[in-house]
Order: sequence, then structure tokens, then C-alpha cells
Amino acid sequence: MTEGGDIVLIRPDWPAPPNVAACSTTREGGVSRGPWASLNLGDHVGDDPAAVQRNRVRLAEALKLPGEPQWLQQVHGTAVCTPGHAVACADACIDDRPGRVCVVMTADCLPVLLCNRRGTRVGAAHAGWRGLLAGVLEQTVAAFADPPSDLLAWLGPAIGPGAFEVGDEVRAAFVDEDSAGADCFVDHGPGHWLADIYGLARQRLLRAGVTAVSGGGLCTYSDPARFFSYRREHRTGRMASLVWLTTDGDESRL
Repeated sequence: MTEGGDIVLIRPDWPAPPNVAACSTTREGGVSRGPWASLNLGDHVGDDPAAVQRNRVRLAEALKLPGEPQWLQQVHGTAVCTPGHAVACADACIDDRPGRVCVVMTADCLPVLLCNRRGTRVGAAHAGWRGLLAGVLEQTVAAFADPPSDLLAWLGPAIGPGAFEVGDEVRAAFVDEDSAGADCFVDHGPGHWLADIYGLARQRLLRAGVTAVSGGGLCTYSDPARFFSYRREHRTGRMASLVWLTTDGDESRL
């Protein structure tokens, strides 16, 4: 990893319309140092604010973003920021205006990008286990005002099922709500389970009516060269997952 090197991005493999641009960042290509090296985009994790701002500018330039992303103050809740109804704290956002960039930040939690098949609305959700259980994906789907069957979803980098250890109480909370949740937990010793956050998200999306789900499988915990991981390092940076509608003549198509 070289500080100030090229930004390395992950581009979704999903059947989105051509006017929908989307990507997830890795930790590569920024100027932050120490535990935040190098493309830390979080301004709330103890990094030098000047470095974070430089990283955000580098990202905007690399992607030729049409505008400033809608950075959220994420709280592991279910609030959705919608056009004309912005909230101070939210864990999801949607937009139907070309050039407005939806973004969520993660470092083990699951980023979920969404769009409708017509390419007229996009969204992003931050889904850790607390948000998943509380219904952040269902709230985001409902905010689209499109039939759920008309939505596409992509699951970005998150802690994988071989690394995400949780206690009895987390498994019980999911299974009590839906017995199918048991399929997403593997016994890992007395009182311990390995949870599949991708599987849980797919279940929640399917229950909400979203059947076209892509992505999953990139583990932040097991790939320190590419990803920040709060579970692995605790003091660390944040990646971003972004989605937006391109405008006529917009060069920021991915």
C-alpha cells in the first residue's frame, strides 16, 4: 500500500441501468497514515481532519463525481435520508436527482447499494447486524416508492461468515424474528456463533420483495491489504460505497 498512490475501487457486478454509477472504495490510494492508512474517508475515527478532506477530494477527482456525496452521520439505526427530508442522523439515503451521490461508510458492516430497473432512483444503506435486525433494509426499500420486485441490490465488502463471531443473544434475536435466520449461523463453541451477514441481508431483502440481489463474498476482516476492519483493528479507517445517477455528458460513469 502506497500513501498517495492510485485509488483502488471495487465496481459492482450487477445488471444496473447504464446511467447508474456505483463503486466501493478500498483502503488504497489515500494520504492518511498509521492505522488509517491510507484512503480513510471517515471524519469521526481520530484521523487528521486535513488528511480525511484530502482523501475525499482525491476520491471525488478520481471518480469525477458530479457533486459532493451526501455523507451521513450513521448510528446503526433505520432512518432513511430522502430528497427534501434530510435528517441529521441516518443509516441510508435515496435520491432520484441526477448528480446527487448517495454514500455510506463501513469497516465490517455491510454496505448495500440499490437502484430501480428504470434507472430513476438509487440508494445506499449501512447494514450492521443491529441495523439489519431493526429493519434498515426494509425501510430503505419502502422509501423507494417502487415495487420491490423492480429493485436491484448489490452487497459490498463486509466481514465474512468465517470471521463474524457473535454471541447467543444475537443469534436468538434473528431466529426469534424469523426461524430461517438459523441458516445463517454456524456453531463456534459454547455461546459463540459465526454469522453470515450476507445471508441475513439476502433473507431480509427477499422478505421485503427484492429478489435481484448481487454481490457478497468480499471479507473485510481477512483482507487487511485491501480493507479496513473495525473487528480486526478497532482503531481504523472507513471505506465508502457510493451510487448515483449520471447526468447528460457526465464523465463519471463506472
